Amino acid sequence: MSGPDSPSEPLDAAQVESMVEAALRAIAAATDSAQLKQVRAEHAADRSPLALANRQIGALAPQLRKEAGKLIGTARSRVNEALTAKAAQLAQVELDAKLQAESVDVTLPVREHPVGAVHPLTALINQMCDVFVAMGWEVAEGPELEAEWLNFDALNFTPEHPARFMSDTLFVDPPSDHKLMRTQTSPVQMRTLLSHELPVYVVSPGKVFRADEYDATHLPVFHQLEGLAVDKGITMGHLKATLDHLAVAMFGDIRTRLRPHYFPFTEPSAEIDLQCFVCHGDSVGNPERPCRTCKSEGWIEWGGCGVVNPRVLEAAGVDTEVYSGFAFGMGVDRTVMFRNNAPDLRDFVEGDVRFSRSLQGGAR
Repeated sequence: MSGPDSPSEPLDAAQVESMVEAALRAIAAATDSAQLKQVRAEHAADRSPLALANRQIGALAPQLRKEAGKLIGTARSRVNEALTAKAAQLAQVELDAKLQAESVDVTLPVREHPVGAVHPLTALINQMCDVFVAMGWEVAEGPELEAEWLNFDALNFTPEHPARFMSDTLFVDPPSDHKLMRTQTSPVQMRTLLSHELPVYVVSPGKVFRADEYDATHLPVFHQLEGLAVDKGITMGHLKATLDHLAVAMFGDIRTRLRPHYFPFTEPSAEIDLQCFVCHGDSVGNPERPCRTCKSEGWIEWGGCGVVNPRVLEAAGVDTEVYSGFAFGMGVDRTVMFRNNAPDLRDFVEGDVRFSRSLQGGAR
């Protein structure tokens, strides 16, 4: 629209109506959102005929501006309302078309995708922790890169103890930092004693690191679950009952025994053995029925345990005249092997999902 010839002439209503009709025709003709976007730019944007006509209102005589503003405002409203209605209509049409194109015939046969499996070690750690959580214990975790004091000194390891040698322990450079990859999860127990109020009942599962060979029965990285109870009146009897409860939860109806041993952090100390779950002791002294699992000894070593050494409690600031405790630990990898007759520890770290699937629900 070129506008009035002089400021005293009003806007041409017929010409404004012609602009509106042209816009409405273009809107009605749009068949998709892209076309409607182009129509909006041509008939409702800043350079559209109606927008240019609106700019000319300021040049009109004052007595004509009100009527002209009303005329242009009504015209632009009609166009905008038509654009909004058309946009909603096209959006619904396009959505329906998209849903139709993406529809799935659920009656067609499908190819199932293979699913993963929880690693047997993870599953067993969760089960073992559940046993203790049900008894009111807590699960505690700590760093795998550990201070030498927490891993050895606080646990009553002497400076010359063989476990400190580099042939057994993975120290981290520089040696002056006295940092190592933890050889046991016992440092978590010491951290708990240093940070928690007594009494303490915790289990600490996790990875441990040793300078071991990589073969069917040894791994340089394996898993332990250790337990610690510190309270008033704790005895060896409480330890035996706790371990019996765990053994039954893991293996069913099975017997355990405590065999005297030595550990720096417990006194007295013992190894806990499981009655062979293959021969149940029948192979002992019976050459006609040998047992490869227990080597005809009737028992299988499971882990270590004992009453917490008073020196360990004193290192954590615990009054040994009031409190006592017990501790135990066993290899989770070894427990999985016992429960599932897994012959080779290397299968645990190869990452083959078929191995994990084969052990799902494989508890004895």
